[in-house]
Amino acid sequence: MFEGNQVKLAIAPIGWTNDDMPELGGEVTFEQCISEMALAGFSGSEVGNKYPRIPGVLKKALSLRGLEIASAWFSAFLTSKPYEETINAFIEHRDFLHEMGAKVIVVSEQGKSIQGGMDTPLFEKKPVFSDDEWKLLVEGLHLLGDLAAEKGMKIVYHHHMGTGIQTTEEIERLMTETIPDKVSLLYDTGHLVFSGENHLHVLNKYIHRIHHVHLKDVRIEVANKVREEKMSFLQAVRAGVFTVPGDGVISFKPVLEALDRAGYKGWFVVEAEQDSAIANPLEYALKARRYIRDISGL
Repeated sequence: MFEGNQVKLAIAPIGWTNDDMPELGGEVTFEQCISEMALAGFSGSEVGNKYPRIPGVLKKALSLRGLEIASAWFSAFLTSKPYEETINAFIEHRDFLHEMGAKVIVVSEQGKSIQGGMDTPLFEKKPVFSDDEWKLLVEGLHLLGDLAAEKGMKIVYHHHMGTGIQTTEEIERLMTETIPDKVSLLYDTGHLVFSGENHLHVLNKYIHRIHHVHLKDVRIEVANKVREEKMSFLQAVRAGVFTVPGDGVISFKPVLEALDRAGYKGWFVVEAEQDSAIANPLEYALKARRYIRDISGL
């Protein structure tokens, strides 16, 4: 699959140090993280909380290990704060990623989000946007899309557990109401399966708007426990709901075959926020790398 080097394979640093709970992997250094990424056979990374934000410093550290930056998360507050706050922060974030050579910017709306609440039940308290909030979101995303285009970049919207864009219905409304040239989709297998969605339906329906992919697996017994015990998103992560491809319930071969047929170009990012004291990051990175090579040849 993916002949002609149209696809690159990255891994996210949250398997080493968690962004939402920095105590998970708090002892892991930036240098250890990126060295192990390279050792495991990956060519790219997203940006973690320990990464230096000075482009020259970060580029040097990555180039020594043969790594590039694929993208980085951006929290938007288009539904809950004045546009100016999100736009000013976005421009700074865009310019940093552009300097690092990234082509896409991961955007997630955090208005009403409960993903950072340690004790907030994930499914019972899931936020829902009003029609007015949807209008603010769509118009705001179009503005961000225009700003990204100024640098020859795209925004890729990250549907995410505990936010107003999580379910298939919400993703479909977002795709229907936004302009394709301005707003693309980040496809995340783990968040869809954890939410109870048909991840292949979403993939096939919007495959030509998908310009960034997170390959994340799910331990379904933990996902079921989260629902039954009314756990929060952070509690679910601590409990190990996510893991790397090849270690959970998702079959990734149909995913990669569909993207190959569609001529996908861009990054695949292995992502599995886990407690590095329990799930050794290098061990799991190697496991994911072997699995992806075995099923796709990448």
